[in-house]
Amino acid sequence: MAEGWCRHLKSDAIEAFSAGTINLGLNSRAVEVMKEVGVDIAEHKSKTVDQLSEKFFDAVFTVCDRANASCPIFPGTTAIHHVAFDDPPEKTQDLKEEKLILDEYRKVRDEIKNFIEKIEGYLENKDLNS
Repeated sequence: MAEGWCRHLKSDAIEAFSAGTINLGLNSRAVEVMKEVGVDIAEHKSKTVDQLSEKFFDAVFTVCDRANASCPIFPGTTAIHHVAFDDPPEKTQDLKEEKLILDEYRKVRDEIKNFIEKIEGYLENKDLNS
């Protein structure tokens, strides 16, 4: 969702890539809730950090605690920031009702949108290591 929002809202200023520590595939519920707000991520591909090893990044944002705990080392002057969002699959694993599950995805979707709208502030703040 973060890559989708970044490409949708900030493509003129930021080249966004998304990758995890494990390739879990594209989450159909994430695709669904992003489509509800006009952001199509259906063609995005699930990638691991290793698949992006040829790229140089100015900044890396981990967006869940699991990713933050296992974030690899990036070469050079890459700034690494952690912004904690709930992980919808983890948060909803015991829920049975689809509406409640999708509501959690929507909540995180909207939180990520709010973050991406203000991302320049994070990029400009060299002391941020939250």
